[in-house]
Amino acid sequence: MMTWIKLAIRNLFRNGRRSFFTILAISLGFAAVNALGGFTAYIFTNLKNAYIYNQANGHLCIFKQGFLHEGKLNPTQYLLDEADVSVIRAVLHGHPEVVVASPQLHISGLLSNGQVSTIFIAAGRVPSEVRTINSAAMGGMAKIKLFTGKQLEDNLAFGVGLSKGLAEQLKFELGATAVAMAPTVSGQINALDAEVLQVFDSPVEALEDKLMLVPLKFAQSLYDTTGIDRLIVLVQNDAQTEPMRALLAQELAEHGLKLDIKTWNELSPFYTKVKQMFDVIFMFTFLIVFTIVVMSVINTVGMAIMERTREIGTLRALGLKRRGIIGLFAIESMLLGFFGSLLGVMLTLSVWWGIKVMEPTWIPPQITSRIPLEIYLVPYYMLYSTLLLVALSLIAACLPARKAARMEIVSALGHV
Repeated sequence: MMTWIKLAIRNLFRNGRRSFFTILAISLGFAAVNALGGFTAYIFTNLKNAYIYNQANGHLCIFKQGFLHEGKLNPTQYLLDEADVSVIRAVLHGHPEVVVASPQLHISGLLSNGQVSTIFIAAGRVPSEVRTINSAAMGGMAKIKLFTGKQLEDNLAFGVGLSKGLAEQLKFELGATAVAMAPTVSGQINALDAEVLQVFDSPVEALEDKLMLVPLKFAQSLYDTTGIDRLIVLVQNDAQTEPMRALLAQELAEHGLKLDIKTWNELSPFYTKVKQMFDVIFMFTFLIVFTIVVMSVINTVGMAIMERTREIGTLRALGLKRRGIIGLFAIESMLLGFFGSLLGVMLTLSVWWGIKVMEPTWIPPQITSRIPLEIYLVPYYMLYSTLLLVALSLIAACLPARKAARMEIVSALGHV
């Protein structure tokens, strides 16, 4: 086998320029696919981290059964009361994989500056538990501060945060006093004073002039209830999400609770749509690379066969069988794919290193702050790309190699 490989390498160097440009085409395709793959891995990771950690939505969310459908029209009828929450917490406490179980109550109403009012939508959360979830963020998302002003605190029940658009609409500055109004669970109108402690960027542009962040105690006081509408669960790592959901669903059902447990990706359609979009882009990129590789190898092997027709006739006259001719060109093609992939790895590492050195920044979807632009190195992408490109090179050489092997010996020896 080593003799065949040495012969194949020598044959590649017989027309070094053609072989070089074929290897270069393969390597550029390899680098394009893996750079895009590394960028999509970076996008998916940061979108996931932003939703789970920065926005404090956790890996799992527990609702009363029917809340996600009927609860939109009548949310107060689908609240989890203190007894329900106590049972859920007891079940969660038995699982060391659970890092945080944080209650939330989402509310809506009117916010006034004393002169005009506008609609608000608020998430009532426990600030200390939100910070615990935020602190688990990884990568570039761990460095982002999404608000200006002070942190919300558990003991400052009337300190709130406003989205930038809402604060500008009502002309609120940090430290200003606002009035929040909403109907209670019993249908009466309630109003509470609130101090603006922070201004933040909304993750959804359409809600930039409507969002508020408030302590859970504030939301419960405004609605005059001790209930919550969801319980956010953060587990130790992403791989535990689905197993934990199945286990919790079984255990909570055994306690007689009718609940819906949703995973973070089920509640984040934006992530799913972005992933599907990049999967399509990746597929089209690969098809382009596939075409380049196949056409380059077919052209190189085809030209080599034309130039070496008499050599093929000589080898056949010396007793080399047809499969030997096919094998020789197949090895040459596989070496083209291998050397192209090897150069592609170096080009991909160069792109990765260049981005590390230049440290470019950008503003991704659903985030209004600039963050570092990165490309992740994904080893299994590179391995699969190498195997696939070598296989494509082999397949692309089969047709011209079979044609060469079927030549008549006399015709090949007399070829000019």
